[in-house]
Amino acid sequence: MKTPDETAPERADSGRDVAGTAFAAELSTHLADYGDRPCIEYEQRWYSGAEFTNAMREIDRRLAGAGVPVSARIAVVVRNRVPHAAAVLGSIAGNRPLAVIDCYQSGAGMGRDIERIRPGAVIAAAEDWTAPVVDACARTGCAGLVLSPALGDVRIIAERDSGVIADPVGDVPGLHLLTSGTTGPPRRIPIPTAALAHTVATMTGGATAAPDDPPELVHWPFGSVGICQLLAAPFLGKRMVLLEKFDVAQWVRAVRTYRIRRTGVQPAILRMLLEADVPRADLASLEYLPGGSGPLEPELREEFERRYGIPLLWAYGATEFAGSVCAWTPELHRRFGAEKAGSAGRPLPGVDVRIVDPDTGDELAADEQGLLEASVAVLGPDWVRTGDLASVDSDGFITIHGRGDGAINRGGFKILPETVRAVLLAHPAVRDACVVGVPDPRLGHVPFAAVETRHGSPAPTEDELRRAVRDALPSHHVPVAIAVVDRLPRNAALKAKIDDVAALYRRD
Repeated sequence: MKTPDETAPERADSGRDVAGTAFAAELSTHLADYGDRPCIEYEQRWYSGAEFTNAMREIDRRLAGAGVPVSARIAVVVRNRVPHAAAVLGSIAGNRPLAVIDCYQSGAGMGRDIERIRPGAVIAAAEDWTAPVVDACARTGCAGLVLSPALGDVRIIAERDSGVIADPVGDVPGLHLLTSGTTGPPRRIPIPTAALAHTVATMTGGATAAPDDPPELVHWPFGSVGICQLLAAPFLGKRMVLLEKFDVAQWVRAVRTYRIRRTGVQPAILRMLLEADVPRADLASLEYLPGGSGPLEPELREEFERRYGIPLLWAYGATEFAGSVCAWTPELHRRFGAEKAGSAGRPLPGVDVRIVDPDTGDELAADEQGLLEASVAVLGPDWVRTGDLASVDSDGFITIHGRGDGAINRGGFKILPETVRAVLLAHPAVRDACVVGVPDPRLGHVPFAAVETRHGSPAPTEDELRRAVRDALPSHHVPVAIAVVDRLPRNAALKAKIDDVAALYRRD
């Protein structure tokens, strides 16, 4: 289903290289336009455009000095810091393939990522150069660059070993991101440089900016598609305020100080603002808040909008779609907000959406529930099936009804229970395991596990099992608690009873 008067972009793959090169050149121009003007604020210090672009050039110079060709895939262990932002935007402006490695995992997990990616170089802060990361770089022959907290201070710790590295040349220029699980188990997929114009549009809602507009507020973790928040400010010609992580006090300070009018949020952020009882006057500049990364419960929407009088314009998307699939706009909210409050809006330009029967794949009629599929023109003609149950009404508004695969949404990070269960089952003392989502007042849901021990084996400790998950998976997969039991509660078919397992959870 398309929005009215929509003209889909050209789908031909042959045009991607040209379009990607044009996007990269446009980004370079926008960044250069800052000159000596403020570009990015971090920890309440402003960096000029010249400082920022000089840092980008220094990273490029160090990559060349380490023997890394311009076509090589680069991996960045990302943190929401200014040097990392320079590494990311510099790679995109150079039309390089850039693989993002989440810093919120163990060193062993980062090392496994490096061996899977096989980049020409790894760029990371000093604290992330742990022994497993160093060893992984040595085995793959990739170069190593250390980012200092001081912008532009970059050090080579390992040169590229052309005699060892097996895959020095990347495939698709653009961002290579780990998916959150919307369309299946997490995997790293490319968002071509040519597709990032679509992503910028989903981040900005097609807005334009005046020179005196307030800055963009960037706080979504760089390890997700939220890294594309970095692109919005340059393309709007605006400054940006960067937070290393979301913090109520710092977020409110930025909104209040710069009179910010809109900024992206997640359900967990709304809960944290409500719990902190932020004064309404501190948020008075906000005209609306676009949001996503998880369902917005009606009760949460009602409480937030009642307390602050700020419309919440929710969207739905995934990394696989290079951003949002559908969203509300201020105009749609004015016309339909009251009657369609539970919807995620209409499809964005260049996006087709359909609802299909999970078993037959047949397209369903208006208002019928099935699995959502989407096709994003700039990514190609393929339809990608999600694991989300949805429906589309006769006015083209999409409503998400929940997961079809039981995924846990932890503050916007999706966790497939079977992924965590597989790690627990690998422990020699675990006979069986069950992982469920339990309610959390701040994050929506969090993973909880119960394990059944093998007879005759020493019972594992909860800390031991949590460490095993932390070593194998990103940190948001680690259960908040693990109950070690002799027998899991089961039904007549001997399947673990989800509700009874959840009842074992006891919040301290």
